[in-house]
Amino acid sequence: MARVEIKQVSKIFTDHTAVSNVDLAVNDGEFLVLLGPSGCGKSTLLRMIAGLELPTYGDIFIGERRATRLQPKDRNIAMVFQNYALYPHLSVYDNIAFPLNVRGVDKKTTDDKVKWAAELVGLTRMLKRKPRQMSGGERQRVALARSLVRDPDVFLLDEPLSNLDAKLRHSAREELRQFQDRVGVTSIYVTHDQVEAMGLGDRIVVMQAGTIRQIGTPEEIYLNPADTFVATFMGSPPMNLVVTGDMTLGFRPENFLPKSHFPEASSVTSVTFRIHRVEYLGGDRLLYGNISGDLPETPVIARIPSSIHYTPVLNTDVAFAVANEELRRFDTASGKAVAQTATLPKRRTAHG
Repeated sequence: MARVEIKQVSKIFTDHTAVSNVDLAVNDGEFLVLLGPSGCGKSTLLRMIAGLELPTYGDIFIGERRATRLQPKDRNIAMVFQNYALYPHLSVYDNIAFPLNVRGVDKKTTDDKVKWAAELVGLTRMLKRKPRQMSGGERQRVALARSLVRDPDVFLLDEPLSNLDAKLRHSAREELRQFQDRVGVTSIYVTHDQVEAMGLGDRIVVMQAGTIRQIGTPEEIYLNPADTFVATFMGSPPMNLVVTGDMTLGFRPENFLPKSHFPEASSVTSVTFRIHRVEYLGGDRLLYGNISGDLPETPVIARIPSSIHYTPVLNTDVAFAVANEELRRFDTASGKAVAQTATLPKRRTAHG
């Protein structure tokens, strides 16, 4: 295991800057997720840590070593890609053993390490199978075991679940988190899927246009986004944003509820909500519409759990509200979050 430090790293290609002045420290044994939309620079940053790309500026340290110019083979890292790159003609055993055979490790040590890694990821009974006889999640485990036998200081994972269907991705995500908990190797995971990021990461690094917008735990980033980009990128549906002038108010759909749901003494901001469409999700309902009243007329979404007995009426003005402690405030010009003590426009209680 090792700590990874990225100091003022930039990667400039001929026609664009992929990564710009990134500073980041990954703790020993941490599972860190690099999250962002396509083209944000997350995979380029991972490839620079791996040594597959050289930084234009800046330095990368793995443990105590300056790794900026080291060859990938000299960094003691293991990388799992979106394509697991298994050899189809080799058995699971031989796929796992491959990096040890290339290094000339003796047969007894190789056998011990393969069986240890296979047991760790639950492949002991599958060692004679070929990759084509396995599910996507099982092939992922083979790729992890093959990386594990190398005793890496750092695991780098580049969207390894993106080829799996939704159900398999969920189970593979659980297995990956359990694997990390057992092994404790420093891991850096790239994804564009905020559900994956929330479920896997000890901390999340949200990136956009080659820069870091926020670093924090899943809870910190979801509850207190640093800016409007993070607010709308994290969450499905995203945070509602209402521009009131030089201030933008944000609130999560699950916090936007019928006014009758709140106790009379609650401190809330009340609005008129006209619902245009209802989407049923089993345990929840999404209500799409426009608000008016105390806040400027704006399209918003409410997420109502089935446990709240509420019958939506389309195209009719109804009273909805959000608790004031759930409102987040952003500077409209910069998009950055401002102190939560900022004055709310037309702050009022449930009494009206």
